[in-house]
Amino acid sequence: MNKYFEKEIELRYFEMNKFGDASPTTILTLLEETAADHCYSIGHSLYDLEEKSIGWVLISGIMQMDRYPTYKEKIKIRTWLSSYTAIKGIRENIIYDAKGGIIGRAKGVWIFFDIKRRRPIQILEDIKEKWSQYEELSTNHDLSKKIEAIDSSTLVKEFNINRYDVDSYQHVNNIRYLQWLIESIPEEIFNNYYIHSLDGRFLAEAKYGDTIISYTEKDENENSENEKSFLCSIKNKKDNKVCATAKTIWKARNL
Repeated sequence: MNKYFEKEIELRYFEMNKFGDASPTTILTLLEETAADHCYSIGHSLYDLEEKSIGWVLISGIMQMDRYPTYKEKIKIRTWLSSYTAIKGIRENIIYDAKGGIIGRAKGVWIFFDIKRRRPIQILEDIKEKWSQYEELSTNHDLSKKIEAIDSSTLVKEFNINRYDVDSYQHVNNIRYLQWLIESIPEEIFNNYYIHSLDGRFLAEAKYGDTIISYTEKDENENSENEKSFLCSIKNKKDNKVCATAKTIWKARNL
């Protein structure tokens, strides 16, 4: 039984940002696509699971990128499950360039979820048997550590949740939260730095028709000339409930 699942990818033009690099949302999308293919490879397509009203929901995750791939560059994503409980699994990821060098790492805690009843359920035994488990870690980052919510900030953006923001589980996909977070980052940071690390916690659902507010502030304890850190909270405007919290570390671009 294979310990890993691997997917080779060639980066496309529409996945690039204005600097000619793959965007952070592109990398998150490719990580999710690789996980979906891993499901498909063991005979449990996400669409098959959805017909049974079950699926996977991300509750916390870390992505660390030393650099982002460029147009037409070929990369390989290696993914595996390092541990399970009855209702959740920890997925590890390593991103390699064409020469086998590591350019990124990611880890996520995924809950097996009853879509209709909106609550966790036990992972199917067949999934655990076919995926097996390999205890190697992609990163030692602690995903159980709480990221405190921000109550107010001068860096605030408001967004209405539209149809294209909602996934097949009828809630906002975690990648959309990253896009909203980036929108609230100062232009000077966005133009001169790149996201080296994204650490997120997903705490409550937001749905079509809701309005969310993104609050961002500098983490004053962790800033230098070549590295900046920001804390972000995304709240639902109707009840002020915190939907997600995150910490991003931005490193200076070599322009």
